Amino acid sequence: MSELSYKSSGVDLDVYKESMSRLPRLMHRTFSPRVMNWQGGFAGLFQLDFAKGVFSRNYEEPILVSGSDGVGTKLAVAKEAKKHDTVGIDLVAMCVNDVICCGAEPLFFLDYVAMSQDDPSRLEQIVKGISDGCIDADCALLGGETAIMPGLYQDEDYDLAGFCVGVVEKKHLVKGDHISEGDVCIAIESSGFHSNGYSLVRKTVFEHAGLTMESPTGFSEETVGECLMRPTKIYARAIRAVQNKYKVKNVIHGMVHITGGGLQENIDRVLPVGTAAEIDTKSWTIPPEFQWLEELGNIQREEMFRVFNMGVGFVLIVSAYYAESIQKSIADFGYHTWQIGKIVPGKQNVILR
Repeated sequence: MSELSYKSSGVDLDVYKESMSRLPRLMHRTFSPRVMNWQGGFAGLFQLDFAKGVFSRNYEEPILVSGSDGVGTKLAVAKEAKKHDTVGIDLVAMCVNDVICCGAEPLFFLDYVAMSQDDPSRLEQIVKGISDGCIDADCALLGGETAIMPGLYQDEDYDLAGFCVGVVEKKHLVKGDHISEGDVCIAIESSGFHSNGYSLVRKTVFEHAGLTMESPTGFSEETVGECLMRPTKIYARAIRAVQNKYKVKNVIHGMVHITGGGLQENIDRVLPVGTAAEIDTKSWTIPPEFQWLEELGNIQREEMFRVFNMGVGFVLIVSAYYAESIQKSIADFGYHTWQIGKIVPGKQNVILR
């Protein structure tokens, strides 16, 4: 009678140990003085009131803010492209960009990686991307979980989930309740599709049009794979700079991360009763990758705006008096911005014109 083992069931503990040995250096490069050194513990420790770090501060009434997200079917593109070192940036961006919407400073990040079989090199690439994203967001990669689950995932399949915790002073919490008629909507550019709508992207590009990862896009020198694998922008540093420059409650009235659902199904989440956001869709140039996809799949423009960010990754709703000054502050970080609309009387809806 043959003997069974964990290895014969699909989980090699020696390979797993090698994978884990590659991760600490990727975590440590994200640490600030507020991360407490605790060797061998089962949890990460973070000091909230440590005031020596560059972005640290003592809080009088701290509100903890949390967010969780994934990368969706962009992972299928990463698998096909055999490129795994940037989806971790997407993972951090999707969580951090949500957390900063209420004015929070990202503190630390946790990840969850699930695989069908252990692959130390691939895991290292994935976590390297997560580490890069955390450095860009000025938050610590405090810990995570790697789950090897043969039978639940097949071949080279894997999935990612991320969890971000931030903090905001209670009096600086941005909830949208100060949004009023006459406020201006400032858009910050996206880097492309970010991590949304990839089921439609994949069906259009690969199934409908029959293109491959190596096919030229036609609108740039990028291949299809390079275009689709562009990582999501992380807006934390630019937003923090604006917050530090202005009194948030009197200037920044609302912030919105434009993800699945586009402008209409994200901006409306912060609008108070009696208001609407009127957006001029001709106030910015829709990037060529969106026009390319639209034509490739004969997708209706209305559907494009329902699914994709259309070149707008983040929106601030601000007092009109400060709008141009805020745009200049954001431009210092290399981002293009546009005034794309204004707040008008309405029914908590977004009007695209």
